[in-house]
Amino acid sequence: MRRFSFLALAFLLPVAAVHADDDSPLVRAQNAVRVLNEIEQAPDKSIPGDLLRDAKAIAVVPDVLKVGFVFGGRRGEGLISVKNPDGTWSNPSFVVLGGGSVGFQAGVSKTDVVLVFRTQRGVDSIVNGKFTIGADASAAAGPVGRTAAAATDQQLRAEIYSYSRARGLFAGVALDGSVMKIDYDANKAVYGPGITPRRIFEGGVSNVPAPVVAFRDALEEYTSH
Repeated sequence: MRRFSFLALAFLLPVAAVHADDDSPLVRAQNAVRVLNEIEQAPDKSIPGDLLRDAKAIAVVPDVLKVGFVFGGRRGEGLISVKNPDGTWSNPSFVVLGGGSVGFQAGVSKTDVVLVFRTQRGVDSIVNGKFTIGADASAAAGPVGRTAAAATDQQLRAEIYSYSRARGLFAGVALDGSVMKIDYDANKAVYGPGITPRRIFEGGVSNVPAPVVAFRDALEEYTSH
């Protein structure tokens, strides 16, 4: 078992390192905007508009890297914005999504992930640093289409709707056990040292780079109608 664990780590870590090195915070913001645009350009297969309008927060994590070799793992880097009391969207904080699984599996894949937060509890958890999907906040694979009418009773009780897109296919996906945490290094690179997630969400930052503003603007566009 130790040998398999060592082989899994030897396979996972170099690939994850390359993924991280190639993805600067501003490139990450650009990719997140691209993901939103591509998803919303197919309204019959997109996130229902009423879910987006009622969301408390939305996270977009482009190119989540999933690697499997007996022991599997996933890692992705993205952004999350929260809805302000006046209905506008905050500047985003940078986040990291990670998780693991054990089983007989092999291969490498990349998937775009979108999380739609329906309650304040999940938002409060991420403001405090990190949370585990399914433990700190209940999650369900989200419905797809023009409205949320197709949601099941189980989905309607969930605090987070989760979605994924791989190879052009977009659908709800279960992500229980995945951990989302604040990427303090990326926040420091973009907003400056000593900036907390709460300060970002409450509008206490200035000179926000254009790619980051574009993410906030995209959320405004897709949740306003």
